[in-house]
Formats: sequence, structure tokens, C-alpha cells
Amino acid sequence: MREYFANVKQSFKLKHYVNYIIVLLPLILFTILHYAGALNRSTPTLLVQIGYSMILAVSLNLVVGFLGELSLGHAGFMCVGAYLGSLVCNGLVDKLPLMIVLVIGMIVGGIAAAVFGFIVGLPALRLRGDYLAIVTLAFGEIIRNICKNLEFLGGAKGLETKWYSAFLAARNTAMPLFIPTFLVGLLMLALIQNLIRSKHGRAITAIRDNEIAAKAMGINVTYYKLFVFVISAFFAGMAGVIYAGTASPIQYSFFSYNYSIEILVMVVLGGMGSIRGSILSAALITYINFVLKSNLSGDMAAVKTLVYALILILMVIYKNAPALKPVRERFNLKLLGVAIREKLFKISHDAATVTDDAGEWDEIPTKIITDEVLSTDLALSNYNPDKPDTNNK
Repeated sequence: MREYFANVKQSFKLKHYVNYIIVLLPLILFTILHYAGALNRSTPTLLVQIGYSMILAVSLNLVVGFLGELSLGHAGFMCVGAYLGSLVCNGLVDKLPLMIVLVIGMIVGGIAAAVFGFIVGLPALRLRGDYLAIVTLAFGEIIRNICKNLEFLGGAKGLETKWYSAFLAARNTAMPLFIPTFLVGLLMLALIQNLIRSKHGRAITAIRDNEIAAKAMGINVTYYKLFVFVISAFFAGMAGVIYAGTASPIQYSFFSYNYSIEILVMVVLGGMGSIRGSILSAALITYINFVLKSNLSGDMAAVKTLVYALILILMVIYKNAPALKPVRERFNLKLLGVAIREKLFKISHDAATVTDDAGEWDEIPTKIITDEVLSTDLALSNYNPDKPDTNNK
């Protein structure tokens, strides 16, 4: 038993679970506050927005940060999931409990978006860079205009979501929507983080670093590009269904090019290839947008975009300006965490405190005795300098 716990302690690394803690702690805290009646009406809506923004940012980071391809059609996949998932939810809302309806709608919306991701990705992922960005941008605009002109999807008026009305009617009795949203976020983190740490994740990052070298090593580049594109589209579709649970009617104008850029800003601001950064930047940008919309109304609403842009510019300057490097190092959360850990566990890097290993070398069963190595019978072990003619016999 002691050996088992020792192995568990060695395999456990806190840094692998920080992202789960970042999502799980707010979920537990706000769930307790909700059932205690301490949350106002706007906070659950904000939490849902933060939740699906986090899902969108992390899933797009899989394409942009880990695969190294630029996609500007993420809002299009979200649009597919929102519309098709809502159609299923509208048909089931009177027959099944709300949470089951939501789960079925998210699965259908995610699969529908993944199918579109496969259809678009199969020809588009043979392109790279700006060309891929243009194709994905065109896909998002095409999907948006199709939803605008199809009558069974609501047309220009938008699609009414009956299950949104059911959530509002059962607000005091049903589970709040932010709980399943954050649970989906945890599921997504588990899948993506384990994917990145696997051999498939190493193949994906190898494609990002050098596609030609990856092909030379036998990596199926087209397969992995398409695989990542489909997974990313699947989670974007699920996020679209969650968004549909907070809006009625669903407006095609929401899934515009600007929203795809906003998701990309979350990824870039948090750091390319950083899942933790995407989570934090998605929460921060969503909160800034929510506060600006709430406090700037009427004639001041036009200032919202300007204030939002200035905040982003200041963030980018703080994150990248060489003159601010001492400030960033002083307030670096990672270094702060290392310092706290050293204080708690009394870790010292002083050379004077380093002691010898408690293990005895003669008790190690795999040790090779030096005398045996020296006495090994080699081909030239009988070499005699006085008789050179007999040395090759």
C-alpha cells in the first residue's frame, strides 16, 4: 500500500490539474450562492456567457494554437449548432425534462457542426495561412446568410426557442444553465488536455512546428488537420446550443465575422497554445463586454466598442512591451505560485542544504560490479607486446 501511494505521489503533478481547478472552483462557489439565493438575476446569465466563451476559445485554440492554422469561421460552426440543436430542443421540450432536452440538443448541435467541419475541412485544409482564413471566413458568412433566408429556421426574424421560455418559467425550480455549461467545459478540458499529452497531440504540434518534417517522419498531416478541425467544430456547435438557451429568438446577426474575431482575440490574448490563458482571457473579455453593455446605453452605447478596443490594446501592450518586462516578472502569477509552494513546503535551493542520497549503492540490485567489467574476456584481452605475431590468433 505504501508503494502504491508513493507511485501516485510521483505521478501526480499539480500543473496538470490547474485548469480543472480554475473552472471547478467558480462552479462550486456560484452554485452554492445560487441555491442560497445570494445571486442577482444577471449573474447566472453572465456565467453562462463566460462558460460558452471559454468553450469557444479553448476549442479554437486547438486549431490556431496547437495545429498552427488560422480559422475565422468559428462563429459559423457555433451558428450551425445553435440553429439545428434548437430545432431538436423545440421538438422535445414538451416531452422530456429540461436537462435531458439540453443534453440531446448539445449532442445533436455538436455532431451537426462536426459534419460541417468535415465538409469544409476536407478541401479547405489543403490550404494554409491567409487562404485558409479566407475560406473559413466565407463559410461563416455563407452559413449566416443561409439561416437568414430559410423560413423553417425563422428567416430574418430569427428562430424562436421554446425551450428558452421553459427555462425562464422554471427558473426557481430547475437547475441553472451555468451548471451544465461549466460541466461541458470540464469535459472539454479533459478531452483536449489528454489529447495534447498523447502521441496524437505530439503529432499535431509537430505539424505546427514544421509540416515538411512531420510528413518526413510519417505523420498523416491531412488526417490530423481534419481531425482537429472536426473536434474544434464539435465543441463550437455545443457552445452554440448553450447560447441558444439564453436567447430567443436566435438572431443570425450574432454569428457575424466580428464575433469570430472576438473569439480569436481571446485565443491570442491568452497565448497561442495555452489552454489556461484561453480560459482566463475568455472570462475577462466576456466580463468586460457584459459590464460595458450594462453601463453604456443610449447615446453612450457607441462608446462601448471604443472602450473595449482601448482595453484590449492596453492588455496587449502590457503583455508584450519590453519596457514593462520588470513589471510582468514582478507580478507573474507562475513565479508567485512557485514562491508560495517553496514557503509552504520549505523548499530550499541553497547548495549548503543539499545532502547525500539516503540510499546505499551496494543495495541497488541493478548495479554492475566494476571488477566484473574489467575482467570481461574481450577479443584483445590476451594482447602481448613482446609477441606481436600471436596477437591476431
